[in-house]
Amino acid sequence: MGNNFLAKIFNNEIVRIIFALVLVGVLSGAVLVFIYNYSMPKIKVNIQKETEKAINTIFPGAASNSPTKDKGVYSVKDSTGKVIGYAFIAEGNGYQGLIKLLAGADAKISILKGIEVLESSETPGLGAEINTESFQKQFVGLPLTHDIEYVKNQKPEKPYQIEAITGATISSRAVVNILNGKINEIKKTLK
Repeated sequence: MGNNFLAKIFNNEIVRIIFALVLVGVLSGAVLVFIYNYSMPKIKVNIQKETEKAINTIFPGAASNSPTKDKGVYSVKDSTGKVIGYAFIAEGNGYQGLIKLLAGADAKISILKGIEVLESSETPGLGAEINTESFQKQFVGLPLTHDIEYVKNQKPEKPYQIEAITGATISSRAVVNILNGKINEIKKTLK
C-alpha cells in the first residue's frame, strides 16, 4: 500500500510541479550561497583598495593609516609616525539612494582636507555631479568650527559654505548633511 500511495501522489501533476519548484528553489539558493561566499572576500579587498586610494588622494603625503577604535575612522600618519589627520567614512541617503563618502580632516579636526565619493547612485547629469572634481574641491580647506552649509545659485560668502549643484540641490544637501553628522560624531569621540 505504501508504494501504491506514493505512486498516486507522484502521478498527480500538481504535486510534481510543486516538487520541481521546491527542487529548483533549493538548488538556486545553494548556488547563490556559493557565489556569495566566493565573491565576498574579493569584494572586501576591493572596498579596502578603494578606501586606501581615497585616503591617499586626500592625504597625498601620508606614509600610513590605521583604523581607530571607531568604526570607519582611520588615523593617518606621516613618515615619522605622527598623526597628521583622520580619514572617515560617512554615509547616508541622497536623492536616489545611498551616498558613501570618505572625508579627511586635520589632526585637530578643525579643517576639512577633502572628500572622495566612494559610492553613489545619484541621477546621471544632475546629482551624479557630486562625483566631479569641481564639486569635491569646494570642501578642501573648509573650517570645521561651524557646520558646513550650502548656498544655491550664488557664490559662497562664508568660509564654511559650498555652492550647491544647479538642478541637484537634494544631492548637494545630502552630502553636506552626511558630512556634518559624521564630523560632529567624530569630534565627540576623538576628543
